[in-house]
Amino acid sequence: MQQEQETQELEEEEGGPLPLNALEQGGISANDCRKLMEAGFHTVEAIAYVPKKHLLAVKGISEAKADKILAEASKLIPMGFTTASEYHQRRQDLINLTTGSKELDTLLQGGIETGSVTEIYGEFRTGKTQLCHTLAVTCQLPIDNGGGEGKCLYIDTEGTFRPERLLAVAERYGLTGEDVLDNVAYARAFNSDHQIQLLQQAAAMMSESRYALLIVDSATALFRTDYSGRGELAARQMALAQFLRTLQRLSDEFGVGVIITNQVVAQVDGAAMFTSNPQKPIGGHIMAHAATTRLALRKGRGELRICKIADSPSLPESEATFSINADGVGDAKD
Repeated sequence: MQQEQETQELEEEEGGPLPLNALEQGGISANDCRKLMEAGFHTVEAIAYVPKKHLLAVKGISEAKADKILAEASKLIPMGFTTASEYHQRRQDLINLTTGSKELDTLLQGGIETGSVTEIYGEFRTGKTQLCHTLAVTCQLPIDNGGGEGKCLYIDTEGTFRPERLLAVAERYGLTGEDVLDNVAYARAFNSDHQIQLLQQAAAMMSESRYALLIVDSATALFRTDYSGRGELAARQMALAQFLRTLQRLSDEFGVGVIITNQVVAQVDGAAMFTSNPQKPIGGHIMAHAATTRLALRKGRGELRICKIADSPSLPESEATFSINADGVGDAKD
């Protein structure tokens, strides 16, 4: 009873995931907690959500210890059944992040959803990176203004991150440019292995400070070049699946919104003749199943861009028009 009360107090104090040292109340030694933290587990949720074999891979954690750690984690984190009404109430409390365009926010019923993975795909110059830059600023806005009151983590794989774009968006929202840049943690990924390692660092940073958004622009570019040809396709898809699963786990663990951008490939088979848009996103079914919401972007006239909901568990398949302005993504001008 006392342990439950202490856990509740810890959660109320943090207002987020439980720190790993909460396991010490259940008899897990500080030394074992340190080993787990060194292996990349920073919260009790991280322990509760992984399969047992991942704990056994940690040096110094035996099978008996792994069983005990998992048993203690399951006591602290509710992982059983709940009623649909309780879950519905939790969904009502989710924060949506504004995209900067009212029309696009209406299409997404409030903006980009936190606690889930949103994939944005399209050919070059359709506004994927510009949307990411705008969201990196809007996630810092107060919740009443469509923000998440949190910092942003930005993993760049193509070298397209430009801080000056953030300053332009910050000016539009009346935010201090220096503070906005300080609240964005940026990392350039140089290969697919490095990209996966950066997520471990991201987990450590999220456990120490409040983050509202994690952006990976683009999630597939490095996998596309590091693995080539049909011979390496299975290995590529397996590595990509692990990366995407880790993103989903971070989203579940910390409640952050996750934005991943994706490139497209031209279809050159016979079926391409009968489709209006002969392009499909990279990553195949693994990518399609990993994202909760998929947004397809295409070019319109001039600075206009069209966003279509390609897949979503709750949003209808529909389209919205937005434009790319000097101060970020905004509504289309007539």
